[in-house]
Amino acid sequence: MTTRFSEFTYRRPDFSAFSQEFKTLVADFKGAKTAQMQLEIVQQINKLRSVFLTQAKLARIRYTQNTAAAFYSQEQEFFDETEPLYEHLIHEYYQALVASPFTKELAQNLGEQLFTWARQILQTFSSQVIDSLQAENKLISRYKKLLGSAEISFAGKKCNLNELAFYQQLPDRAVRQEAYVARAQFFQQHEEEFAEIFYQLVHLRTEIARRLGFANFIPLGYLRRCRSDYNAQDVASFRQKIKAYCVPLTEKIRHRQQRRLGLETFKFYDESLFSPEGNPVPEGSPTEILQQGMRMYAELSPETGEFFAHMVERQLLDVFSRKGKAPGGYCDYIPAYEVPFIFANFNGTAQDVDVLTHEAGHAFQLWLSRPQIPEYEFPTMEAAEIPSMGMEFFTWPWMELFFGAQADLYRRQHLSEAFLFLPYGALVDHFQHEVYAQSHFTPKEHRKLWRQLEKEYLPYRDYDGIAFYEEGGYWYQQGHIFEVPFYYIDYVLAQICVFALWQRMHKDRQQAWQDYLAFCRAGGSLSFFALLPLANLSTPFAETAVKNSTAYVQKWLNL
Repeated sequence: MTTRFSEFTYRRPDFSAFSQEFKTLVADFKGAKTAQMQLEIVQQINKLRSVFLTQAKLARIRYTQNTAAAFYSQEQEFFDETEPLYEHLIHEYYQALVASPFTKELAQNLGEQLFTWARQILQTFSSQVIDSLQAENKLISRYKKLLGSAEISFAGKKCNLNELAFYQQLPDRAVRQEAYVARAQFFQQHEEEFAEIFYQLVHLRTEIARRLGFANFIPLGYLRRCRSDYNAQDVASFRQKIKAYCVPLTEKIRHRQQRRLGLETFKFYDESLFSPEGNPVPEGSPTEILQQGMRMYAELSPETGEFFAHMVERQLLDVFSRKGKAPGGYCDYIPAYEVPFIFANFNGTAQDVDVLTHEAGHAFQLWLSRPQIPEYEFPTMEAAEIPSMGMEFFTWPWMELFFGAQADLYRRQHLSEAFLFLPYGALVDHFQHEVYAQSHFTPKEHRKLWRQLEKEYLPYRDYDGIAFYEEGGYWYQQGHIFEVPFYYIDYVLAQICVFALWQRMHKDRQQAWQDYLAFCRAGGSLSFFALLPLANLSTPFAETAVKNSTAYVQKWLNL
């Protein structure tokens, strides 16, 4: 019997001993006389990193599984302090790597992407910013803890933010409205703390950027994301295409939704309901949903069948919502055990199936690529979202397993939501560019800016006088803005690519699947633009990419 996740051993690393061993290996690397000797030392360095990263990831996963647990809360604090010191060691390793006289031979064996990655990361760090990076980590952990602390009294019980989402899409309009108001009240009650955390993060990140020689945080944010194929100007142009082509179609989707619901006015709390009888919800208990997931992946392909059975057998999914559990969902890779891990919060909505496909897509990519060096676990994030979003569409034929007679309704809702997301994703990105370009903005100016951009990207949105949202506070719940700045347009870029892949599924599903497998197997070994041809995909920045995707979705939705 292979080891289950609950049996994975956690032991806080002795960072002093780790650091000494790491520095010795880097010194050996510098002194090595042949490329082969350096390659062998790189393998030793990565083995050592694997041990440290495994413990860091186990601490993070177990902390998010129960943010109230004192032990793992302390361990997370340890890694908040230690990870910048670890990054300092990686900085020294990368300096040695790019200075090697054998870079050509090393790149032939390790891949050119490692050197591209190293050169970019070298620009994001110096020993002068370690204290600031530690402070940044602590602020992010404080934000996560604040979100996880939500206990909202609703419908006679205490709900966390994920559980409250169930009520936000019920057919009863009054209940939906109350749920959205209750959500707003939680954020309003903690508004000062959310605003202060973000204000401090912006100033801290700006200070880090300036210490590293940048005018502001934007170029540093791009380097942290290891974007080597495009820049902020390209992204600004891409956002304009989203505004030009996608926003008009989102208004049509919302107007049809309003007519379908039979509403004279269409409010914010109506956006989440797509059918007057109620949105499609998965049939069966969370355990039964997982069992249907096993059947779906067994039938989809031999590769997915083996992968998902392994995930379930080894308890590599934690998807049930409970008190103290951090909100949201993610997938991570535990290198010492060579397995992915899926974290999510089932809440009885169609999102449970979205998680089962989206996060499983991430995990499947990790499973297929089984990266031997940490840099290649995931591709850069816009590419990493293609396996996850792609899996959502490849699994469409199995939706009857989860939704029965409502499967067609689910598919229409899923496609509509995927498209409706595009302007929102561009909005989040635009907001961050403005915030970091204008780092002197006050919390009040942050909220004013958000509301102004909302009106450009989501012109149909009507908050019905809910003051917290009217004043621009919606974004406090968008964790990416706090935790991983500039990681959001990635979803939009990936979705445009996946819409192109989805079109090809209709023409030649088998070939589209083979292309998808080739993309996944490459992991993070290539840059975004270099990965796309593996799946026979074009760049989403191409002049017609957004226009063509919009036209195909519009045709499918018959709008």
